[in-house]
Amino acid sequence: MAHGGSGLGRHEGKVIFVAGGIPGEEVVAQIVEDRGRYAHARLVEVITPSPHRIEEPRCPHFGVCGGCQWQHIAYEAQLAFKEEVVRNQLAHLGRLPEAVVRPTLGMAEPWFTRNRVQFHVGPEGHLGFMDVVGRRVVPIEICYIMHPLLWEMFEALELAFPALERVSLRAGVNTGERMIVLETAGDETPELEVDLPLSCVLLLQDGTPVSLAGSTTFHEAVGGRRFRISAGSFFQVNTAQAEQLIETVLGYLDPREGEILLDAYCGVGTFGLLLAPQVGEVIGVEESPQALDDADHNAGALDNVTLIEGRVEEVLPQLKGVDLAILDPPRQGVAAPALEALVGLGPRKIIYVSCDPATLARDVRQLAGAGYRLVEVQPIDMFPQTYHIESVALLVTGGHAR
Repeated sequence: MAHGGSGLGRHEGKVIFVAGGIPGEEVVAQIVEDRGRYAHARLVEVITPSPHRIEEPRCPHFGVCGGCQWQHIAYEAQLAFKEEVVRNQLAHLGRLPEAVVRPTLGMAEPWFTRNRVQFHVGPEGHLGFMDVVGRRVVPIEICYIMHPLLWEMFEALELAFPALERVSLRAGVNTGERMIVLETAGDETPELEVDLPLSCVLLLQDGTPVSLAGSTTFHEAVGGRRFRISAGSFFQVNTAQAEQLIETVLGYLDPREGEILLDAYCGVGTFGLLLAPQVGEVIGVEESPQALDDADHNAGALDNVTLIEGRVEEVLPQLKGVDLAILDPPRQGVAAPALEALVGLGPRKIIYVSCDPATLARDVRQLAGAGYRLVEVQPIDMFPQTYHIESVALLVTGGHAR
């Protein structure tokens, strides 16, 4: 299974990536893009199916809608493939063939998990997800990955506005709070009818949230703490698995009293604020002013939290030293100058939370070259039925054990 979710096969020695193919299968595939040393193909026929193949995926939109890619694979096999992808990326890109990768932490119920979805608006005004090639909007009649709180909002929506471009639905699964976020051409204000208790926000092109009904924020509760989240702020999309993610990070970190913790890309403060009672000081760094304002609000009465607005690669060189560090970057990973500055700060442990195993492998390779040792990686299935992979990596300075 290749990073990106396609099955990797060979024909006359040439690598062929087949979307919808499962390792171990013999298939007929038609090449749609030839890159010389390798090619991309579409699945035409399965001659010998994998024992992990689901013959009738649950969703009628599967195979056309780009929201899910793996509904044709049994869930236990999905978890195993994600572990394998992480291990392969660390071996090939990270040059760490002996890296310890734990079995993926999955879900008892891997459906109806997402607390946030973003719909595009089709040419006839219907809402849907982009298709598998990202060229057109697929109208959605049912969705098995949306949390029921979102589906209830979706069914109640009545929208008719030519300038509407995107609609995001968000919910606090543990609080029941719900929000609709609209984005329009030219920041035009739409009309909306929803007969539900929720907030509605127009997100301007510069990122400013404007209330159309209710508040520009909602709340979620994880790790025993309540977090305010603005319309444009990031929060983990799977609340149940966010709890597993938090437990993994806290377990790896194992802080000592009085230590200084760096929480880079801190967002609304999830990790740093939960750890603040166990350390001497938390330094949170976040580029988004809205998310940082949320983090400041969420800190409440905590008096050992310092929040800094700015790009991580620009802020870290200004700091003097930390004992522990958490990195939770976006998909593109951590900029090389930021990693260099982090190494200069000398943390004894680095916890890297990744949503892309390729950039994780790249960045771990740089940290390994600077004297850090990768202890292990724990994949966590935040995105069931898709190829997307969340991982937590524990790195320590060369002489330290876990």
